Amino acid sequence: MDARVTGMTDAQTAVTRYLDMWNETDAAKRRAVVEEVCTPDVRYVDPLAAVTGHDGLNGLIGAAQQQFPGLTFTPGGAADAHHQQARFTWHLGQPGGEPLAIGFDVVEFAPDGRIATVLGFLDKVPG
Repeated sequence: MDARVTGMTDAQTAVTRYLDMWNETDAAKRRAVVEEVCTPDVRYVDPLAAVTGHDGLNGLIGAAQQQFPGLTFTPGGAADAHHQQARFTWHLGQPGGEPLAIGFDVVEFAPDGRIATVLGFLDKVPG
């Protein structure tokens, strides 16, 4: 079955699941979401990290949660998508509060609709 991301609704759903993955604090449940959302050889790169695969990404997310306990990732607006890619802004902070960090990610989707590549940029970081 071809599950390509073909429109804004598909991209927004994928981005929502991606942020859910970053917010899941139970390591086993998070691993399941990573496997659902990302290809086995997913590549994640931002200014602070570069990892590959489910294990690498799951470990990176766990480390980020330890560094910023109790904070939540939320969308900074709607996703923008075309072809097999999307871009979106995210916020990290207390729900309803001023974001401690703001980032901008570009994701590339595999033919099955899962995320194959994440290129992350940090617009605002804690001092």
